[in-house]
Amino acid sequence: MTALLLLPLILPFLAPMPARRTLGRLAPATALWVLTASALALAGACVAALGALVLTGLLKLPAFAALGELNHPLRTPSDYLVLPAAMAATGVLTLSAWTFARSTFRQTRAFRTARTQADRRPTAGDLCVVDSPHPDAYALPGRPHRIVVTTAMLRSLGPAEREALFAHERAHNRAGHHYFLAVAELAAHCHPALRAARDSIRLAAERAADEAAADALGDRRLVAKAIARAALAGHAAQSARPDFAPGATTGPVPQRVSALLAPPAGRSRALRWTALLLAACTLLSVTAGAAGVVDFHHEVEIAQGEESP
Repeated sequence: MTALLLLPLILPFLAPMPARRTLGRLAPATALWVLTASALALAGACVAALGALVLTGLLKLPAFAALGELNHPLRTPSDYLVLPAAMAATGVLTLSAWTFARSTFRQTRAFRTARTQADRRPTAGDLCVVDSPHPDAYALPGRPHRIVVTTAMLRSLGPAEREALFAHERAHNRAGHHYFLAVAELAAHCHPALRAARDSIRLAAERAADEAAADALGDRRLVAKAIARAALAGHAAQSARPDFAPGATTGPVPQRVSALLAPPAGRSRALRWTALLLAACTLLSVTAGAAGVVDFHHEVEIAQGEESP
């Protein structure tokens, strides 16, 4: 049982490499779905495994064994292995919950501030212009969706580049990319290795919006130029937007510009192997976590006298 529960804690360390390669070989919108689903599954398996380890350690204690109505000792490997693992799992879960709660509070406060500021400004359709000396632009979720852009950013771009920027931000709101970014943030708090997956998901969201803007305007070079100029203008500026509000200047801009200017990549054997490796890592982690939890439940029922060994 313990070995099965350790697999979901180890396998996420293998995910960042195939995640990056999958992003480079799949269509950005498809890669966004694949990477987000994989990160969510890996995070869920990790939390389930940690929870089972914590409960295993607790049920080794007489007070919790009585509370769980155990008639026999819970069958586990040596206490010298189980108890330290349970203590470590308790610490990891506590730390993860604390950092996630703190991040949620900070992001909620930033969202409310940005939303209040946008609602107080006159709008032209979904466009909200904020008077600020700091160049910034981002897609703000909520009802209704808003595209927030500062006056400094508008002054940094030409008319055609502004339209490209607005098309990029509208693509974010239309596709609901803030949901993907929120899931990526949640997964990153469940396992440290998934922070790299969070970065890949953020890049995938930006690449998907880049491609949508290029399709809408029919000019990939214009979108690449607008992104580059917006990134240069806002490079040193402090942004007050929440992390789940995507913006055109997010991520490795040179990589995004190169992707817009390069010809579309075809499918290759490397794509199949990369996708297979990511899928196998995710499936193995989920399967091991589920099997470990089921085995733990079975052992508890045996200890309660409800089932025979």
